Amino acid sequence: MRVAFDIPADARPLSKLEAGVLMAVAYFQPVTRGELSETFGREISRDLIAALRAEGLIAAGPRSPKLGAPYAYVTTEKFLLEFGFESLRDLPDLEALRDAGLMQADGLLGGGEAEAEAEGAPDGLLRQEISRDRVA
Repeated sequence: MRVAFDIPADARPLSKLEAGVLMAVAYFQPVTRGELSETFGREISRDLIAALRAEGLIAAGPRSPKLGAPYAYVTTEKFLLEFGFESLRDLPDLEALRDAGLMQADGLLGGGEAEAEAEGAPDGLLRQEISRDRVA
């Protein structure tokens, strides 16, 4: 399977921000870069989106009906494979993430923006690194 999905054995780990954006795409797809920026309260760069696309974890989905028809992004089969999901229905329930302390009760974002910027990820989104299990 690793060869079929072109998963390198030495694939780099995701940063906290990349993991957060990937999580947001998984839960709210199809989602535009502008909507991701609104969710995180900061600009989500084209480079970050390009990096996730280069990894094969997200892909361009349908064009948004918003002004300018921006691309919306969706997760890929490779995303499911790398994180061990058979389908998006296997994603943890948002309430379970809140209970585990990975999200704040009021949603993806909370206060502490200065601290969050210092750490490189919005406060309340993820409090730990997401590791991708590689398929042998």
